[in-house]
Amino acid sequence: MGCNNLKMFTPIASEHAMKPHNYGPLSKFDGHARITGPCGDTMEFWVAVREGKLERVAFITDGCGSSRACGSMATTLAEGMRIEKAASLRQRDVLDALGDHFPEEHCALLAANTLKAACEDARQHREEATTCTTCAKQCAASTPKKGESDRDFTNRQKLQSRLCRIRHKIVVLSGKGGVGKSTVAVNLAMALTLMGKKVGLLDVDIHGPSIPTMLGLEDKTIGGDKDGILPISLGGLKVMSVGFLLKSQDDAVIWRGPMKMNVIRQFLQDVDWGDLDCLIIDSPPGTGDEPLSVCKLIGNLDGAVIVTTPQKVAVVDVRKSITFCRKLQVPILGVVENMNGFVCPKCGEVTRILSAGGGKRIAEDMEVPFLGSIPIDPMIAEACDSGQVFIQSYAASSTAKIMRTIIEPIALLVEGEAPHDAV
Repeated sequence: MGCNNLKMFTPIASEHAMKPHNYGPLSKFDGHARITGPCGDTMEFWVAVREGKLERVAFITDGCGSSRACGSMATTLAEGMRIEKAASLRQRDVLDALGDHFPEEHCALLAANTLKAACEDARQHREEATTCTTCAKQCAASTPKKGESDRDFTNRQKLQSRLCRIRHKIVVLSGKGGVGKSTVAVNLAMALTLMGKKVGLLDVDIHGPSIPTMLGLEDKTIGGDKDGILPISLGGLKVMSVGFLLKSQDDAVIWRGPMKMNVIRQFLQDVDWGDLDCLIIDSPPGTGDEPLSVCKLIGNLDGAVIVTTPQKVAVVDVRKSITFCRKLQVPILGVVENMNGFVCPKCGEVTRILSAGGGKRIAEDMEVPFLGSIPIDPMIAEACDSGQVFIQSYAASSTAKIMRTIIEPIALLVEGEAPHDAV
C-alpha cells in the first residue's frame, strides 16, 4: 500500500494531501526543526510564537501525499495553541483528525515529532535570551511572572539586559524645586567622567528638562540604530532627556502618570546606554510619578543624593524625600546643602543670604550622611547659562574644590568601595 495511493485516503486526508495547508517556510520564526523519518521522508517545521501561542506554523516535506497530509494537519491543529500543548500533540491526534483508516501512520509520527522539535527549539531560544550577555547568569527577568503576557515579559527582559550593563545607578532627588538639584546631577556626572569612568546622565524631569540647556545641547536631536535609541555624547558622557524630543524649548509636555511611566521605561529600556560604570538620574522635585517610576523600574538603585537649600521651607521637604527613599528601600548616600551663603566674586567673602545649616541639621536629625554645603557662586550660574559644566570649566575655583569634596564619597562607591556611612 503506497503512500501516494490517494484512493485509500479519507476525503479530509485527500484534501490535505493534494492542497496542503501552511505549506512553505516562514521568513520570520522563533523555532525550526528538520527530521528525516525511517521511510526516508524529510519534514521541516517552522513556528512563530506570540504571547505563548503559535501564531504561525508552516512545513515542507520531500515526501509523498501521506507526508503532505500529516504535515498539513499537524500545522492546522497547532496554530493558535499554547506552545506547550502544541508540543504535546501525538501521532494519534494527527491520525484522528485525518479520519479512520489513514494508511501511513509513520508519517503522522514524523509530523508530530518534527512539530515538537520546532516548539522545543523556540522555547530554548527564549530561555537563552533570558541569560544576561554581560554576566552570563540568569537575571531576575529569566522567567515570566504569573499572569504576565509574553509582550510584558519580553519588555522586562529587555529592560533587565540594559540595566545589567550598568554597574551603579544613582538618583538625585530634591523635596522642592529650584534648589539646584540638576546642577548637582550635572557636575556629579561630569566629575565621574573626568575620572575616566563611563557615565550616563538621564534627565527624567518630564515637565522641566533643563539638562540639555545646562550642557549646551539644546540643538541636538537623537537618532537610533538596530540596538536602540542613541544617547547624545558629550566628552564621553552619554546624555538622554525628554528635551531632545521637543521641537521647541517653548513646547509644554502635558502628560499624565501612565505617559510619564512609559517614556521613563523607554529611556531605560530602549536607549543604547552600553556598558556604564554609573548612571546618574536627575529626577524632578518631589516624590511623585517620575522618581517613583525610576525606583520601581530599576529596582536596585545604589543610592540617592538629596539636594536642599538651607532655609526651613526647603529643609522640611527633605524629610519627605528621606521617608520616600526609606519606604522604597533606596540607600541614602547623603544630603547636599546648596546656596549656603553668597561668595563675593571680588573679595571671596561669604555672606549668609539664607539661614545656614538647615541641611546639616536635618541630616543629623534623620540620621543620614551630610555630604557638604555649596555656596551661591555667580560662576555656577554663568556656567549653567552658557552650557558649560562648572566643575570642569572652573576647576580651579574654591567652589569647584568644595564640589569635589562632596562628590568624593560617591566616587568611592563607583570605584567599588561603598561609602561607610550610606544608609
